[in-house]
Amino acid sequence: MSHLFAHLARMKLIQRWPLMHNIRQENVQEHSLQVAMVAHALAIISNRLYQGHYSPEHAATLAIFHDASEVLTGDLPTPVKYFNKDIETEYKKIEAIAETRLLQMVPEIFREDYQALFISDDIDSDYRRLVKSADTLCAYLKCLEEKHAGNSEFNSAKRRLEQMLDSNPDPAVQYFRQEFIPSFSLDLDQINQLL
Repeated sequence: MSHLFAHLARMKLIQRWPLMHNIRQENVQEHSLQVAMVAHALAIISNRLYQGHYSPEHAATLAIFHDASEVLTGDLPTPVKYFNKDIETEYKKIEAIAETRLLQMVPEIFREDYQALFISDDIDSDYRRLVKSADTLCAYLKCLEEKHAGNSEFNSAKRRLEQMLDSNPDPAVQYFRQEFIPSFSLDLDQINQLL
């Protein structure tokens, strides 16, 4: 008997941004879906416009599982995780242990299929960068949504993420920002008028 999917079902119980006041709570499961949709889009943009060679479906699948280890570790806030190199190094060890533990929950006959989904070191570096870019974009979108709702708590995070996105060399990320992000500052009536 495997407890894998009983654990993964708990992704919806892990709240993101736990040290910050949120107008609307966001859990790891819904975040992972949004990251999967954005990773899928980045792969398509890269393939169509910038000679990329991604499988959009593979990118989306990797993104679905990118935070799965948090069912064992919880979501450690970024300022804590990256407070200094020692904490970052130790937390990476904890994440690696959690990833291995999840993989051990997979029936042995399927472990090879799940290894590249759970073990981040086994993910192809190009896909890892693409999913990380999608993750950063989604964190930025969360900041925009909170600010749009009048929450200034996300100002610093927005600036930090904006700097990360500005320095991202992937042209697909910049295309996504120009093409899709402006709509996040509009209300529903404005979005519908543009159709």
